[in-house]
Amino acid sequence: MLLEVENIVIKPENAERPVVKKANFSVKKRYIHALVGPNGSGKSTLSYSIMGLAGYKPSKGKIIFQGKDITSKNITERAQMGITLAWQEPVRFEGISVSDYIMAGLKDGSEKEVHQALCLVGLMPGEFSQRIVDKSLSGGERKRVELAAVVAMKPKLMILDEPDSGLDIVVYDELYEILDKIRKETDASILLITHREESGGIADSATLVWDGETVASGTFPTIMHKYCSLARRDYKCKIKPCLTKL
Repeated sequence: MLLEVENIVIKPENAERPVVKKANFSVKKRYIHALVGPNGSGKSTLSYSIMGLAGYKPSKGKIIFQGKDITSKNITERAQMGITLAWQEPVRFEGISVSDYIMAGLKDGSEKEVHQALCLVGLMPGEFSQRIVDKSLSGGERKRVELAAVVAMKPKLMILDEPDSGLDIVVYDELYEILDKIRKETDASILLITHREESGGIADSATLVWDGETVASGTFPTIMHKYCSLARRDYKCKIKPCLTKL
């Protein structure tokens, strides 16, 4: 198992009460694991805690990574171990080249690594490496560049906080195809924070977060069905759980 979250409780700084009351789930190596749930359920707080952001240390429980307890380790130590986080709204370094944007996160990066990362996310290096990060890039292109920057770091665990946020429905499929390709061609696992049914096409497993607690883990269709039931929107859900006749 790559990541194990065990009974953690998280009360962010300046919060009156815990945002995460009890969380338990695990992520296997080279898996895409979806963390689903409504807005405000604690999904992003969980991702910040796993990354080790200041102010999000669990008051109870443990975070285990590759068999080691990392609950007390800081963000730098976790990054060195191979954990990365891509924000829902990425930091924008306006005015620098795509190549420099990707190289900024590398200790001893090379143009070859930049080109390999761009190719993996479906961007031609000759066309994009010297493009400027500004409004001339579409939302989908920005998302690909951001993913390329994460891939170039060669992480063991990529935490993606709602990477499909703000993208139109046509780009969703492209994004999920890229994530599936990253999972297949690298050794990385992906923790995908989402609430979209479309992501079920690539997720190997999923966990439902509801009101600060992880209430169920399993296959994506089963978890999404549970989510729809709790949200009382079964009539909107297209994904149905697999039924096995015993």
